[in-house]
Amino acid sequence: MHCTNCGTYVAPGTRFCAGCGAPAVDPETTRYAGAQPQPFAAPPVHPPPPAYAPAAYTPARTERTNDAERQIFKVRPTLFFIKIGYGLAALGAVLLIVLLAYYISAPWWIALPIALALLLIPAFYHVKRNMVQYTLTNHKLEIDEGFIARTTRNLPLRNIQDVTVSATIMQRLLGYGNVVIDNASELGGSTILHNIHNPRQYADLLLRELRRFQ
Repeated sequence: MHCTNCGTYVAPGTRFCAGCGAPAVDPETTRYAGAQPQPFAAPPVHPPPPAYAPAAYTPARTERTNDAERQIFKVRPTLFFIKIGYGLAALGAVLLIVLLAYYISAPWWIALPIALALLLIPAFYHVKRNMVQYTLTNHKLEIDEGFIARTTRNLPLRNIQDVTVSATIMQRLLGYGNVVIDNASELGGSTILHNIHNPRQYADLLLRELRRFQ
């Protein structure tokens, strides 16, 4: 290498220049020493912007949602006996037509209306069945009665004291029964949901809603 002061050749390992006496400095070492890498600086992390929705709004909205009335179930008395009645009425109509036609020799336009009149019996009970409807919501039990002019009774769930399923042996075999509801209001008394198919299922749904008021 050469002296950086006077340019005289300096042998490797020599600490001073023989021409001017200046300290011998290796330019490669100086260059590498001045090019030290800078430490990595992580970019600053900024916090997320705050949510500006008011905190008091969410509970109010939740309260209104929970307060909304929703339907749990809607049921009518069973159609089991009405279906049996239609079947028996149709069988009786056929037998009556045969009896009037072959044994009394009545014309068909007389025998047919008389035989079809038997279907009016199950049709009457079918219409009577459709005049009753039980609806349970998360606030009350509604009992609608009537076909054209309807009457609605509202039984608040907070006034219900007990729920019982009542079924005879025949009713249990056929899968229907009554749901007896004891009213704890000042008037008292019991409300009966008559001839409900699978009554235990509806009683359990009613008891589940009653737990919210306990």
